[in-house]
Amino acid sequence: MIGLFAVTAAGRRAAADLAGRLGPDAVVADGPIGSAVRRLWDHLDAAVFFLASGATVRLVGPLLRDERTDPGVVCVDEERRFAIALAGAQAGGANALAEQVADVLDCQPVVTTATDGTGTAPLDELVDQLDATVDGDLVRCGSAVLDGLPVRLVNPHGFPLPALPPNVSPGVEAPLWTVVIDDRRPTEAEERTLRLIPRTLVVGVGSARGVSRTAVTEAIARLDSEHGLDPRAIRAIASVDGKADEAGILEAVQDLGFWHSADGGDELSLLTYPAEVLADVEVPNPSAAVRAETGTPSVAEASALHAGAELGYGAPVELVATKIKGDGVTVAAARIHPRGRLALIGLGPGAADLRVPRADAELRRASVVVGQDRYVDQVRHLLRPGTEVRATGAGDEEARAVEAVELAREGRAVALIGSGDTGVHAMASPALERADVDIEVVGVPGVTAVLAASALLGAPLGHDHALIGLSDLRTPWEVIERRVRAAAEGDLVVCFHNPSSDQRNRQLARALEILAEHRPATTPVGAVHQATRTGQRIWCAPISEFDPSQVGMSTTVVVGSSQSTVVGHRMVTPRTYRWMATGTP
Repeated sequence: MIGLFAVTAAGRRAAADLAGRLGPDAVVADGPIGSAVRRLWDHLDAAVFFLASGATVRLVGPLLRDERTDPGVVCVDEERRFAIALAGAQAGGANALAEQVADVLDCQPVVTTATDGTGTAPLDELVDQLDATVDGDLVRCGSAVLDGLPVRLVNPHGFPLPALPPNVSPGVEAPLWTVVIDDRRPTEAEERTLRLIPRTLVVGVGSARGVSRTAVTEAIARLDSEHGLDPRAIRAIASVDGKADEAGILEAVQDLGFWHSADGGDELSLLTYPAEVLADVEVPNPSAAVRAETGTPSVAEASALHAGAELGYGAPVELVATKIKGDGVTVAAARIHPRGRLALIGLGPGAADLRVPRADAELRRASVVVGQDRYVDQVRHLLRPGTEVRATGAGDEEARAVEAVELAREGRAVALIGSGDTGVHAMASPALERADVDIEVVGVPGVTAVLAASALLGAPLGHDHALIGLSDLRTPWEVIERRVRAAAEGDLVVCFHNPSSDQRNRQLARALEILAEHRPATTPVGAVHQATRTGQRIWCAPISEFDPSQVGMSTTVVVGSSQSTVVGHRMVTPRTYRWMATGTP
């Protein structure tokens, strides 16, 4: 939610103009401004004050707690000359919002923080996103980024990165600093270099019984000295399950884990697998002697590859160090390669406070956002400066999904956004049909239109229920009708969403007829139009009286079961009704 606060007539006119352009996320507060700010503060993503900056500071100062969670605060003067980012510049998105407000009101944005003022992405956020260990002076390199100095980016494995400022690029000539994202040691000394070391390596270990901790540690150290693999990039150690209690291996893992923890990472774990599982892994150096002893022709190489595939969830895995023989021990290393990233994000039914925090984080992580223009406008203020936006008009969900998948295949971090229940799923289905192991797909769960509408109606979903879409034009009506009949015969609460045409309204009427054959004429039917958005309307009627012609594209309809009832103008299930009546579930 973006709160708009004003006290003068001119300020209220400006707030109304701005609300019309920002969309349903923007709410013009009513009543005394002080009490309105305090009432809404915990629900705000951002706030725009049409006040003097001093008055704004005095209002919000006592409410500010943490720059990572505070809403962004923008102040617009009475003459509409400046849009000033006052607080929450980075995490709260105030800088981007100040730019957006200035564009709408035709005034000058004022951004004073170096980070977003120069359009940069904080390096510490990049470290968190990569789950990387830092080697070098993060503060000084970060200052160079903020100062707009030339910084070369070296990303040989192609990690998908968020939007970066123009002075940070692989093609920068004569750089003053270099940022390297790699799991390998440098081949020579490097000055003014910041190395970010992601945890991409899995080390497989095989050993004789009674192997010493020193032998295991020294063998793993040779991955560094002979293959140039940075031990800080090790994500896990793997072996056959017969070595799960091998003291020397466990002690070596504990030693390595101590140094990982000292660098801020998670402790290392020892992953073990049955010999018959490892026997199915194709390796370059199988051994008949190892098979005779352990039941698998390879332990070190096979466990590294198998664990890498398991941890990578389908990412390509490469054996980067074949087995090294030590004193009663062998080790090998596999690399989990990064892939392009596609985040499927549901923005929810419309209200900003019903958009989940993980959606905001994925939006800021993306280098490109794909979606319908009106949904992109809802979150534009959350995007990093430099984020590429691919916004199109209504329809063409499948085309947007195809575009997002192709961008992710190029190795980019992509956010594909939609709304409510069908908005994201209409694109998620074709996206997932085309996505394969070449890209990482991340789903961001959130509040759906059906959940929001049901909460407004009462508690109609407290028992078994079905969700049936009426807007998928590719699904034949005969199929939809069979689903409705099954739900009717099962006496389920049924939710219908997004009837999108006169034809669909007729189909909704027919669906209600089918349901009415299996439940009383008094069965309640609830409807919510524009849930949590401007123009919200809520109504309820018996199934025999409900008028489908009142239902539109943004309406969710919930039909009760034969046992559903209305208590105090609220739809409830039998279980909920018993609790309300007796106090017992």
